[in-house]
Amino acid sequence: MTDPFVGARWEIVGTESGACESPSDVTGAAVVAVVPGTVAAALGPSVDAVLDARDWWYRSTVMLPAGPVVITFDGLATVAEVWLDGELSARSESMFVPVSVELDRPEAGPVRVDLVFRALDDVSTPRRPRARWRSSMLDRQSLRWIRTSVLGRAPVFVGAPAPVGPWRPVHLDAPADRRLRVTGTQENGIAVLVVRGTATPGQDLAVSVAGSEHTVTADADGTVDASFPVPDAQPWWPHTHGTPRLYEVRVDGVRLYDTGFREITFDADSGALTVNGVEVFCRGACWVPLDVCGLQNDPGALGAAIESLILAGSNMIRCTGTMVYEDEAFYDACSRAGILVWQDVMITTVDLPDTDEVRSSVVEEVRSFLRRTAHHPAVVVLSGGSETHQQPTMLGLESADAALPLQDSIIADVVRTERPDSGYVPSSPHGGALATHVGSGVAHYFGVGGYLQPLSDLRRASVGFAAECLAFAVPPERRAVDEVFGSAAVAGHHPDWKAAIPRDRGSSWDFEDVRDHYVRTIFGVEPTSVRRDDPELYLDYGRAAVCEATTAAYDFWRGSLSRCHGALVLTYRDTAPGAGWGFTDSSGGRKAPWWALARSSQPVTVLVTDEGMDGLRLEVINDGESARTLTLDVRAHTRVGVVAAEGRRDILVDAHASVVLTVDEVLGRFTDATHVHRFGARTFDAISASIADGESGPIAERVYLVDGPALPRQNDVGLTAIAGVDESGRRYIDVSTRFAAQYVCVDLDGWLPQDNWFTLAPGTTRRIMLTALGAGDRAPSGHVRALNAEARARIES
Repeated sequence: MTDPFVGARWEIVGTESGACESPSDVTGAAVVAVVPGTVAAALGPSVDAVLDARDWWYRSTVMLPAGPVVITFDGLATVAEVWLDGELSARSESMFVPVSVELDRPEAGPVRVDLVFRALDDVSTPRRPRARWRSSMLDRQSLRWIRTSVLGRAPVFVGAPAPVGPWRPVHLDAPADRRLRVTGTQENGIAVLVVRGTATPGQDLAVSVAGSEHTVTADADGTVDASFPVPDAQPWWPHTHGTPRLYEVRVDGVRLYDTGFREITFDADSGALTVNGVEVFCRGACWVPLDVCGLQNDPGALGAAIESLILAGSNMIRCTGTMVYEDEAFYDACSRAGILVWQDVMITTVDLPDTDEVRSSVVEEVRSFLRRTAHHPAVVVLSGGSETHQQPTMLGLESADAALPLQDSIIADVVRTERPDSGYVPSSPHGGALATHVGSGVAHYFGVGGYLQPLSDLRRASVGFAAECLAFAVPPERRAVDEVFGSAAVAGHHPDWKAAIPRDRGSSWDFEDVRDHYVRTIFGVEPTSVRRDDPELYLDYGRAAVCEATTAAYDFWRGSLSRCHGALVLTYRDTAPGAGWGFTDSSGGRKAPWWALARSSQPVTVLVTDEGMDGLRLEVINDGESARTLTLDVRAHTRVGVVAAEGRRDILVDAHASVVLTVDEVLGRFTDATHVHRFGARTFDAISASIADGESGPIAERVYLVDGPALPRQNDVGLTAIAGVDESGRRYIDVSTRFAAQYVCVDLDGWLPQDNWFTLAPGTTRRIMLTALGAGDRAPSGHVRALNAEARARIES
């Protein structure tokens, strides 16, 4: 059957709230709209900030065939009506639950389809039961009654309009005699396919996957619920730990889905996640829709975002309860790429009304999500919402007065029934005596960040799993700032700049103040003074401060000394141009801490932590599914670049394992490398540790500055940057320095460096491979600069 809704022409008309009861009442100029999409996407730059204050009418005419058909609206945001040929055919009060209309037409012909989205500002909501608390995120407390996104309705999400309209596809189908879903699991090391759904009573279904074929028979009432082993299927892994293998499932010879086979355990009390019996340190970010205006995933943009996550060594994305459920393309991309998905139910800081109507709506929402994603092995954890337990805790309510049976038991039961192969936690954060405590269960850790704790708090806090962390106003790279704002001169004070800075509702401070605090305490400079004299340097200090915090956090949390099982930064991407929370900007460009996160997150890397009197601790990690033989080199560098001490170890690191050494062990003698004993003047400026193997060469290099991060700025540290082409035709830049070069930024036009915002030990050179941004092979141009140097180095050929 050809779907007439594919490519259908839609128009949109906005009217005063309640002015039009039916489509025949609508007048006024229409604007062409795209479905799926939103009012904001249709209106573009002319979009009004008060989308929720008007009614919005969509209309289209499509040709429908004769006979029985089903029109399905996968998502209508939010209080909506469906009119067919002038007759009211359906209503919807949740943007997260599909709506279907069945028709049986005697003959083919055109049908007028009208959709109206009523003004949420004027939607009548009950006064009882009264909310036990007020949401600190929202101005409009009545939103607790409405199953919609707070995106665009909470001031903290800068630049995101409220989602209004048919934001998910509309499609035409023949009435289905069967609806099947599959899930791949592992039991005792053997892959098992679970087939569930409905079919014609007594119908035999030939199901095949990975060389196995079984006949599944529907029960007398049409229920399908069967499982069978798939002995030849290999397990699905997150990409950091193995291969994300998918297999095609066919029913009666017709492709149904691709799925993967994995076994998941999740301990909500500790935050420990295991995949196929292996504990996985989860690292990544909280996801933000790539298109916050239209909520659609452009294939190219989605592919680039997933690739960026992989290159960063990230293996988990959290879809938070403040956003939306993503589309099929997103979950498919994550499953194919080996990115784990932590999915929140779309409930946030509100006290959701304890009524039958609200409960049933949320249950249907959760069930709908779990069923449509059942075949995706990437979906591993479901959370009952974001900060749903934390909000009443922070407002001082006693636990008995803030009970949430919907999240604590009702949704949990739905997950156990629909997806017993996945983990569940009632909320994020959750666990411990109070939801605000970070030392047990799942935490939102902002000790380093909004609560201005020193970096040493990373150890003191004893975080088990940080579902959110490291929230700063992260400046985009210099070229992005210049493109959007003209120059760095706007930073810190201009209204256009400040409009993009995240701020908690009602607070007297913003997250730029947070970043400035860490510039002050880490580097020993006064950021406001630096900003006055040199705004570009001011932003570089801010970028470097977030890098310093990111490295300190992940090098400790990922290591075996920590009890942390995972950490997700807030957020992956900005919602608007400027210094948002994102580790990438609103166009997907990588910001400075992206590189710091990548260095600490690679599947094979070396982590460096300062253990005081025990010196520098080196932990070489191999997350992969095969053992690796690696060479670890350690060098101690004097101020002028002399390697005064060095050592080498060949080590075997088993699969999914690590090897711990100290710098002193590798050097083989006492050198007071970190100057902790202070016997006389400091000998070394930097300690470098690198790992390599015989096949792929250098894998990772880390540099520790012995005197700490607060280096004095010099006129010139002797930076040079020489561009070249290797034997295989790949372009590179060799970056060299005479003295220690701190947070070296490779600032290029048209090229993406393999590494950036790194530190060079005195007298060393790093070869940075380059990837072209766009077509062509123009020689790289630009400069390199270091935080501790006035002089920049132009790229030379």
